Amino acid sequence: MVRIELQIELGYAIDPQGADFVFNIHPAHTPCQKVSAEHLAVSQPVAAQVQTDPGTGNRYLRLRALPGELRVAYTATVDLTHHHADPAQLAEVPVRSLPLAAMHYIYPSRYCESDRLMRLAIKEFGSLWQGHGRVQAIMKWVQRHIAFTSNVSSSRTSAVETFIEQAGVCRDLTHLMIALCRALNIPARFVTGTDYGADPALGPPDFHAYVEAYLGDRWYIFDASGTGIPMGFVRIGTGRDAADVAFATMFGGVKSLHAPLVRAVAVEDVQQGLERPRHGDFALSTDGRCDCAD
Repeated sequence: MVRIELQIELGYAIDPQGADFVFNIHPAHTPCQKVSAEHLAVSQPVAAQVQTDPGTGNRYLRLRALPGELRVAYTATVDLTHHHADPAQLAEVPVRSLPLAAMHYIYPSRYCESDRLMRLAIKEFGSLWQGHGRVQAIMKWVQRHIAFTSNVSSSRTSAVETFIEQAGVCRDLTHLMIALCRALNIPARFVTGTDYGADPALGPPDFHAYVEAYLGDRWYIFDASGTGIPMGFVRIGTGRDAADVAFATMFGGVKSLHAPLVRAVAVEDVQQGLERPRHGDFALSTDGRCDCAD
């Protein structure tokens, strides 16, 4: 089991009219991810409500902020139990056999225009074995062709634009990988967490975006940017693309006081069975099924 101590701090300046916020910073509760302790602090005397989406498990913090300064601080202890599988044994699932919940993730979406990338996907990956290896090949192709570069994209950048510009951050590489998977009828979804294990040279710790592709009978993790250690990824939001799982959505006049402060630290304790996240040749899943410890 992996235990992550999570800490998030956000700060905003609110216009005189006030503003509504929807935050997605609470880790999801799943059979494979237990939030054993958590604490939320909001600097303003306002009502803050956490609601859970029954379909995705995403937990949304909603509040109406007053004019002035708003600071949100969240801490949690999160225990992750992983399912490991042999990549060579994981085949793609024909569309006719996909669970209904997975069908939602083979269609084009706002930032993942898979219909516009179909010819590219077939040319590059159409002849490969239809399984984990093909998804892995898509991930490696994205990492080779798209440079991980800050400040070259925006919140409006789509997968096609990332392919054209050949540069972007984790959000952009994730969108492109998802779009290429969907172009081949492989269900793929956008997941947010924290960039555990990222090289400090890339910048301060931050939120992170990664891919889950449906293979065999569950969702498996792929880090499109290749910057983190997937065993240390805490699941916060799951959706079709970034539009579904922004860490903060604001309605009203708002300015950020500083970049998000994010910290994710692994607790290592052999006696308690807590291991440090590591890279490996295995396929990794924390998709919420009850048999994650298999």
